[in-house]
Amino acid sequence: MKLLTRQEELILLAIFQIRDDSCLLNIRDVLVKNTGKDWAFASLYLSLENLRKKGLVRTRRGKPSAVRGGKAVKYYEITKQGFTTLFETKKIQDRMWLGLSESTAKTEKK
Repeated sequence: MKLLTRQEELILLAIFQIRDDSCLLNIRDVLVKNTGKDWAFASLYLSLENLRKKGLVRTRRGKPSAVRGGKAVKYYEITKQGFTTLFETKKIQDRMWLGLSESTAKTEKK
């Protein structure tokens, strides 16, 4: 299994939280809200395309919208392989974070 980058992981988690309305704008909103960081649409789009090429997400088109000049919104869904990869990433991180807590970090020598 290839490891996810932190950005890929956060994007997949945002899609998971949003569920059916996982378009680029909603994904960015969730990421900004939860990380407190600004996320450029271009970098998100590139990461989403990479996730799609890896088979971790798939896209579907919504209905054309007059607000978007007749363009359909692209929605993202996590694939079965995407869920498996995300879960494996979580298991690895859980093992790596084992034993580290706020109190541990405060008592460790510098």
